[in-house]
Amino acid sequence: MIYPQNFEQKTGFDKIRHLITEKCLSPLGEERVAEMGFSADFEVVSKRLEQTDEFIRILHGDTEFPASYFFDVRYSLKRIRPEGTWLDERELFDLKRSLQTINDIVRFFKPMDDEEIKYPALTELAGDIFVFPQLIGKIDSILDKFGKVKDSASSTLSQIRREMTITMSGISRSLQSILRAAQSDGVVDKDVTPTMRDGRLMIPVAPAFKRKIKGIVHDESASGKTVFIEPEVVVEANNRIRELEGEERREIIKILTEFTNVIRPLAPDILQSYEFLADIDFIRAKALFAEQVKAIKPGTCRASALIPVFTETGQAGSSPRYRADRGKTDLDHIRSERRW
Repeated sequence: MIYPQNFEQKTGFDKIRHLITEKCLSPLGEERVAEMGFSADFEVVSKRLEQTDEFIRILHGDTEFPASYFFDVRYSLKRIRPEGTWLDERELFDLKRSLQTINDIVRFFKPMDDEEIKYPALTELAGDIFVFPQLIGKIDSILDKFGKVKDSASSTLSQIRREMTITMSGISRSLQSILRAAQSDGVVDKDVTPTMRDGRLMIPVAPAFKRKIKGIVHDESASGKTVFIEPEVVVEANNRIRELEGEERREIIKILTEFTNVIRPLAPDILQSYEFLADIDFIRAKALFAEQVKAIKPGTCRASALIPVFTETGQAGSSPRYRADRGKTDLDHIRSERRW
């Protein structure tokens, strides 16, 4: 128990907590900062100091640390627990990139054959972490580099998109032919091009000439100076495009659902790997803060017999006295240096 309750505010530690939070890459690390507290456990304190000190050395090293794509997908992984749920494209893309980051970090700390371990405390932290290279590879077979489902994700999707391309090309050719005829007749200006409105290709026409082109008037501009006509020769093709878009959405959901079924049994292990990512984000933020304030690693020693005790003197403004059972030399390790 910390006494008094506003100890952090009195010592300014709440400001340190805020500054470290700002250096986190994700909510993963921010949560660790929020959970950060004081410890009287020598082993815990020593380990945390070593981890931060090692990361400071990484910041000064020649090898770039993999610090991209610290995405927090824990909510998404918990959301897919019920059967029939699925990760959407963005969630799957974030999962793939963050898993790749975890894989790269573990590989960063793993020494090559006969290579000396440069960062023992951080290497120990990464020692038992699950990585998922095969899962990353499977996601790559589904999503492109922009995070969209590939045509090749299924033969059905490939066929749907091929038909969409052919149908759209036919619509475009028909509209261009109608547009050129309308331009020749002076119905539309020479610089007019087909316009997409509500997912359908249309020709913009002045209201006075809207009966010159056979078709359906779907919309008009905010000023009322332009109406958008869908020529009757492309109505059926546009309807087919809408049908294909629905088929495409259903096929994408099917692909994502089937792949989520593969991920679901792995979710507990994946979530554990994200705990590691949270630790790394936290340690990195502390190291960056230490660099910012030019902090140094404090000396530590076991002092189980040293018990600082404040005794009241009863005099206003007087300083408290320290009492220790092993003499004044036990206080030599108390220093005025900045510490993290």
